[in-house]
Amino acid sequence: MTTPQPVPEKIPVGISSCLLGDPVRYNGGHKKDSYITGTLSKYFDLRPLCPEVGIGMGVPRPPIRLVATDRGVRALGVKDAAVDVTDELRAFTLSREEFIAGLSGYILKRASPSCGMERVKLFNQKGIPENRGVGIFAESLMKKFPDLPLEEEGRLGDARLRENFVQRVFIYFRWQQLCRTGLSVARLNDFHARLKLTLMSHNQDQCRQLGRLVAGADGANIDEIGAQYIGGVMKALRIVASRKNHVNVLQHIQGYLKRDLDAEDKQEMLQAIEAYYRGEVPLIVPLTLLNHFFRKAPDPYISSSWYMNPYPMELKLRNLL
Repeated sequence: MTTPQPVPEKIPVGISSCLLGDPVRYNGGHKKDSYITGTLSKYFDLRPLCPEVGIGMGVPRPPIRLVATDRGVRALGVKDAAVDVTDELRAFTLSREEFIAGLSGYILKRASPSCGMERVKLFNQKGIPENRGVGIFAESLMKKFPDLPLEEEGRLGDARLRENFVQRVFIYFRWQQLCRTGLSVARLNDFHARLKLTLMSHNQDQCRQLGRLVAGADGANIDEIGAQYIGGVMKALRIVASRKNHVNVLQHIQGYLKRDLDAEDKQEMLQAIEAYYRGEVPLIVPLTLLNHFFRKAPDPYISSSWYMNPYPMELKLRNLL
């Protein structure tokens, strides 16, 4: 395998401006998030954007809400339903297409009629709110950039969702790096080999399907296969990895040590994996033990796998899984 490209000091990630503390909300306030501005800002180059300000609504401004109408879901003024900024918010995504294309992820403000990813209040024609709406800008973003890793700041409070999002950002960034250097059959195979164990931890069926897709790549269809591949990868990675799948991957990795571990080491490894499966220890425990054994008996395939080291250890994301 070729030497992987180094991850830069910070990865470009878009974010709703209010989450950085910018006073851009309708009432002139903000929703600064300490985890994002503290921990994630050390690794992500957070690039703010506020679609409502971006379309010229100003600060402060009359609030808007999602309303189900005969013309579909619209973003209307709360006090004056004649105010309709739906089309402007949708067009805003296209106007920032170059900016968004340069990102490796996006963090959105939950519950926002423009930026909320899910469960945004949607008022039915009787004026009753239902938590089933999607923000207008967020919806346009997902349609235009379906492979871009997205998450809401509220969901980042969940350890599994937080780890899932950060993992997706790092993988998508690596794909973008690969595409900048030029996609080839050899590079696609190398990328998949590094990613295979990670994919197995999310969905083994999709991992096998992606392997077959890569096997069918040649010089004539590499761009088409590459687009299908990264689409399948990001779809698979949106499935949060289960404890059972992690155990299967850990056991698979342990198999690469079968000739190098004595009976005592094998028993220690088995106990660590079983303790993880029972929820008695976090994922970092069996992984740390595996890394310890592989330092004594290096394996080129395992050492190059992004499953073993998906992102900086300082993020401590696997300490809570």
